[in-house]
Amino acid sequence: MNLGHLLGMKAAMIIMPDGSCECLHTELIDLARLGQLEIRRATDIVFDNQAQEWVVKDMDSSELFRHASRETCLAWERSHINKREDEKHGGLL
Repeated sequence: MNLGHLLGMKAAMIIMPDGSCECLHTELIDLARLGQLEIRRATDIVFDNQAQEWVVKDMDSSELFRHASRETCLAWERSHINKREDEKHGGLL
């Protein structure tokens, strides 16, 4: 069963000139089958106890988005990073 299809999720991978790949981590693709992984966080999602909301922050701790639902933050994070990568690499082919 293709869980990604059921959830309406897509995955994009950018192959760099040196043969390395860049992508937003997903379990839709078994990335480990491609070789050794090097994973770096692009954002962090933390709970703001005082505001009772989830907060998406970049790696400089700047706030990017917040919402009461963690799933909404995860969806926003995927959309934001995919859009940023499309702009960085000239869009998907």
